[in-house]
Amino acid sequence: MKRHQPLHLYFDDTVYFLTSHTHKNKRILRTNLSKDLLLNKVRFEIDEFEYTLYAWVILDNHYHILLKTMRGDDLPKVIGRTHAGFSYELNNIENMRGRKIWQNYWDRCIRSTSDFYKHFNYIHHNPIKHGMASETADYRYSSFNYWIDRKGKEWMRGVLSDYPIVNFTPTGDDLEIKG
Repeated sequence: MKRHQPLHLYFDDTVYFLTSHTHKNKRILRTNLSKDLLLNKVRFEIDEFEYTLYAWVILDNHYHILLKTMRGDDLPKVIGRTHAGFSYELNNIENMRGRKIWQNYWDRCIRSTSDFYKHFNYIHHNPIKHGMASETADYRYSSFNYWIDRKGKEWMRGVLSDYPIVNFTPTGDDLEIKG
């Protein structure tokens, strides 16, 4: 019997970095409507399972989330229900019933505070990495502005300074906050 790839390990009370790509990397999430639907579905399922959502970004063909589980064994249910519910809704709206939207998802357990904030920063830098925005704050479909509003620019600058990400853009520049 073929083993599931990638192998998933599920732990209670654990922070995970998750990535999911659309089927064949098609730009199915290119509209504001599709991104809004996905974000609402992610938030709903995370709340339903009493998980904590720390950071997120939705791009045209994939998304990343940083979350903490309550019960690790529920993680495939959270992702499965998110993907199935989103697919059903978007396919009905776009009159594309039966279209496959999701490829799979990948997860990684976060092992330290440093690991957490490097992934946190990576998520927020993703729109720049993929050419979707020139300024992180300009991209609507990430949690970056939530954290600016909640903790302030100085806090975010500190996180970026203490846990830098480099070599994710063509120029290799660090992420910085303007203003």
